[in-house]
Amino acid sequence: MPALREALDSAGYTYARVADLLGETAHTALSRNETVPGLRRTRGGSPLETLTRLFLLQTPVTVSEAEQALPGLVDRLCNEGLLEQSIGEVAARMDIRPYATDDEDLWVVSDLTPGLDGTPNRVGADHVLGISSAATSLAQLTLRHPVGRALDLGTGCGVQALHLARHSDQVVATDINKRALWMTELNARLNGIRPGHIDVRDGSFFEPVRGETFDLIATNPPFVISPATDERLVYRDSGLPGDRVVEDIVRAAPALLNEGGWCQILANWVIPAGGDWQERLSGWIADCDAWVVQREVIDPAGYVELWLKDAGVQGTADYVRRYDTWLEWFERQGIAGVGFGWINLRRTDSTPTLRLEEWPYDVEQPIAPAIDAWGDTVDDLRGLTDAVLLSAHPVLRADVQQETFGAPGAEDPATVVLRQQRGLRRARQADTVEAAFVGACDGELSVQQVLTAIASLLEQEPAALVAERLPVVRELLADGFLEL
Repeated sequence: MPALREALDSAGYTYARVADLLGETAHTALSRNETVPGLRRTRGGSPLETLTRLFLLQTPVTVSEAEQALPGLVDRLCNEGLLEQSIGEVAARMDIRPYATDDEDLWVVSDLTPGLDGTPNRVGADHVLGISSAATSLAQLTLRHPVGRALDLGTGCGVQALHLARHSDQVVATDINKRALWMTELNARLNGIRPGHIDVRDGSFFEPVRGETFDLIATNPPFVISPATDERLVYRDSGLPGDRVVEDIVRAAPALLNEGGWCQILANWVIPAGGDWQERLSGWIADCDAWVVQREVIDPAGYVELWLKDAGVQGTADYVRRYDTWLEWFERQGIAGVGFGWINLRRTDSTPTLRLEEWPYDVEQPIAPAIDAWGDTVDDLRGLTDAVLLSAHPVLRADVQQETFGAPGAEDPATVVLRQQRGLRRARQADTVEAAFVGACDGELSVQQVLTAIASLLEQEPAALVAERLPVVRELLADGFLEL
């Protein structure tokens, strides 16, 4: 692995260099599983072009090109099963993909990407997925402050474990797929992680860590909501019906968290017909502060089509039967749709704060700092009495901007909107009083002083205005428009 890492590094086989080599058009085409534009951009025979063609575009290269890009390694990589050699040519049997964090270039080994250029995308039951949009979403979601022990639950090829190893004293990575565990260990060695830093364990869900506790758990579980019938793909199917796998993790996680520890989950959940998804999920949560954000809702037909296509069933003789069976099961279960989003749990011995909301709009990435700030705000507001709040000196967050809308020449705007430029980028409509209050929050005056001054300007009774507006001040703090 050190020799392979040196060869990849020497060739400049990094995310930034490959993106520059391919250019925007070919890079975007590859994200759609189309390789032709990339093949046209990589005909020069340089080591970087050879590695890009070999591993990303999955096309054979000549033996001499492979030897130049991977000096002294071709035979060894063939013996290890990463390459295969025929007369005059070398082809990839596994994917080695460049990956970039904020300050480091990494490489990730996984199974080859199925379905390139319209080829069949059926995969084996033990297929190990590479760097997916879900993996990068979870990486952007996960808090990055230093911790003692971290758990990557359902590690797959080990992307989250590689991230966690950068800020955790010890990482435990679990999976039921032995090929995935082998690849996680391979990726740890390839990226120079010291032996034992990532403790790889075979087993289902929390069984391999029974009785242990952690400061941080990150998981992208096999959350596909299905009747748990037909062929099972372990990277996406738990074998449990519905969203039971997510429910089980949410219910079990608090017992595995140290005080103040976080569990962060990328998940799907059922939206019941005639029911409230927020009430349903809040019933799973105990002993934890929780912030659940529903980012997307998919109707049953679109959801079934998405995952049947992912499984490579589209165009087969079995497609219609499986589609119909899945939809019928949704109807019997009373499932009106499927929600996708984030579940953030923080273990607390205090009265928990629960926040469940829909936010389908663009957010700043990585979103982890906003989640960390939410936890700090929960701590600030927990037990904050009205008397203490009135004496507080809040400050308008630096990124908040005010937008006004109205007819040209009008004396006052018809609408005032406060909009964050960072984090979740929330926006809220404000009336004259709220806009005036926020505009005066520079840390010099207390809440009581600002509201009293506004009441005087509007010729209103100060006590009545304070009673009316204090809940709004709490909302502005909870939503991150103001900071204490």
